[in-house]
Amino acid sequence: MKNIKYLIGILFIGLMAGCQGDDGDISFVENGEAPKNLSALFTITQDNTGTVTISPNGEGVISYELYYGDGTAEPVALGLGEKTTHVYPEGTYDVRIIATNINGKTTEAILPLTVAFIAPENLEVTVTNVVGNPFLINVTATADYETFFEVWYGDDNAAAPVQFNEGTTVSHTYTAPGTYTVTVVAYSGGVATSTQTETVTISNPMVLPITFEDQTLSYTFGNFGNAISTVVDNPNSGGINTSSKVAMQVKNAGAETWAGSLLTLDNPITNIGAMPVFKMKVWSPAAGTVFLLKLENLADATINHEVQAVTTVANQWEELTYNFSGANAAQAYSNVIVFCNFGVTGGGETYYFDEITQSAGATNSMFPMTFENAGTDYTFNDFLGAATSVENNPAPGGINTSNKVMRMFKPVGGQQWAGSYKTFTSAIDFSSNHIVKMKVYSPIAGLPVIFKFENGVEANNIEKSTTTTVANQWEELTFDFSDINNANGYKTITLFFNAGVLGTDDMYYFDDIQLTN
Repeated sequence: MKNIKYLIGILFIGLMAGCQGDDGDISFVENGEAPKNLSALFTITQDNTGTVTISPNGEGVISYELYYGDGTAEPVALGLGEKTTHVYPEGTYDVRIIATNINGKTTEAILPLTVAFIAPENLEVTVTNVVGNPFLINVTATADYETFFEVWYGDDNAAAPVQFNEGTTVSHTYTAPGTYTVTVVAYSGGVATSTQTETVTISNPMVLPITFEDQTLSYTFGNFGNAISTVVDNPNSGGINTSSKVAMQVKNAGAETWAGSLLTLDNPITNIGAMPVFKMKVWSPAAGTVFLLKLENLADATINHEVQAVTTVANQWEELTYNFSGANAAQAYSNVIVFCNFGVTGGGETYYFDEITQSAGATNSMFPMTFENAGTDYTFNDFLGAATSVENNPAPGGINTSNKVMRMFKPVGGQQWAGSYKTFTSAIDFSSNHIVKMKVYSPIAGLPVIFKFENGVEANNIEKSTTTTVANQWEELTFDFSDINNANGYKTITLFFNAGVLGTDDMYYFDDIQLTN
């Protein structure tokens, strides 16, 4: 024992002498951390002799003292990377390891060792796929009377097995999709062993876009609220969706209003700030059905964002657009959750969805409406005598220096509710913005102007009115739609100038329609 400490002292003094700086400062040595993360690998020969090889490991260690725990009085001294062999009778032992660092600080660990000369019993092997990396698995094992395990991963018959102890997790990364047999053998001190095999399926990563066409993916849904989603053949192939496979969600009778299904992406969405637009093709037995799309953080479900969209047709495929610009762009989202007929109790109905995509696409690309782009269709549909057309700005300057603006002409004979409307190809998204601003030019002050949103259902139409405050100059009017129901899927805007008054051959101009907050 004295010899051991003497040798360590010589090594410590030598290291200190060699590590002094120009000014002789060795405080970095004196302040070093004690060793940590001590462990040891125990392996036993398979000849019933009880011969155990012990390989200690740790961080910040220059030497070990190891007590065998079987009554042997003196410890064995080991350097880095060294191991020791000792013969034990059958039994359970506490192996004591004292690790020393360069400044003489020590850390002690006591590790249990079982020496048994019978085959391990009750072997249980757990193989788990790692979320976020579809090619990675973790393997753990437990057994009675075991001393160590060996594992073969099934992808390379020539590879040596990996040894590990109970309580340790070993990991392996496969290089290709497929089905593999993981074999774990439990060893004790005898010739007999116990073996268990597990089958693991390695698939391509689940990433966007989700198409349900990849036969190497399992598309395993997490269902809740008594909704069940599965991948099935496309029941209505054609039109905008010629896919062979789609997702079917059955909202069983009595299903919760919030029933739905989720898929977990292997590569989380981290670029939602740059690519906030999501699209999903859906099929519903009825128009006016709410399909809610929700993105959720894998570790913290309270970090999420959801957007609703509404179907406009029944019994055919259509594409819904979801604007996630309101989501926290600093977060990562792994769970993609779909709620069919959200807000309504299940009645056994069947819904379908497919091709969930993400893009940078213009959110509410119809706004701002500037009338400056010659390649854009700015055509408004006129009614009751009003007439709209793109014209040169009659009074460029002030708040509006645009070259082109829209003119509405309300002639003598034009009805009091004459106006114009424009219908867009997709619903306007009010999830983030709900204030409409529009520059107008009127020949008189105090002129009523109505801005209206429509979705084809009269009861759902919503309009706001304001009045001009100046004559023969540009001003910006504001229409507050904070009470609008985004789920109604408004696609049409309608404008009325001098609403409620018959036409008098007056001309009104409007420009730069934008949706903002």
